Amino acid sequence: MFITFEGLDNSGKSTQVQMLAEHLTRKGHRVLVLREPGGTEIGERIRTMLLDKNNISMTEASELFLFSASRSQLVKEIIKPALEGGMAVLCDRYYDSTTAYQGWGRGISLEVIAAINRYASDNLVPDITFLLDIPIKEIEKRILRAKKNNDRMESSGLEFYERVRNGYLDLAKKESRYRLLDALQTVDDIHDAIWEILAPSIEKHIEIENEKKI
Repeated sequence: MFITFEGLDNSGKSTQVQMLAEHLTRKGHRVLVLREPGGTEIGERIRTMLLDKNNISMTEASELFLFSASRSQLVKEIIKPALEGGMAVLCDRYYDSTTAYQGWGRGISLEVIAAINRYASDNLVPDITFLLDIPIKEIEKRILRAKKNNDRMESSGLEFYERVRNGYLDLAKKESRYRLLDALQTVDDIHDAIWEILAPSIEKHIEIENEKKI
């Protein structure tokens, strides 16, 4: 299965990805954990460019194409081969991030982004997407508590993040693969909710794959 996690920065996505990976591994599944942008040699170089606060002159179009370039490399080099090999692939962000951040956040045409997303992802759609939703005020608190230097994306401002959140919530309404989670819950409660949702889907997916082999 191809499982993606979406949400605002500091929403707790990465923690949940790792917890799910450990849970699946204990259950005997082969798991691959990835993040966007990055995951390949080219992708990691692109990630450095995108998050570097010194790149203040980067245009919105450049940002869009760089994210998409990293994704294209990741899909063709890593994700598709892993799925074909029977692995469960967990990805911390995927093309929905581009729709939310560059579309809703930056104001780039959603039609343009949809076309670029399809091409860059080689039409690979996640089986299920978990959205960790969190109010903007809580994001602000978490950033202050972390006391870390924000990267270029995290420095975009609260109004930007509000638009991004609205974009994610719009996707959650339109896309049947989405599962909306309250990120204000405890880490363990969120993980339990994810597993409760995912377990039946995994069993069904295994049955389908076994039938194909017969």
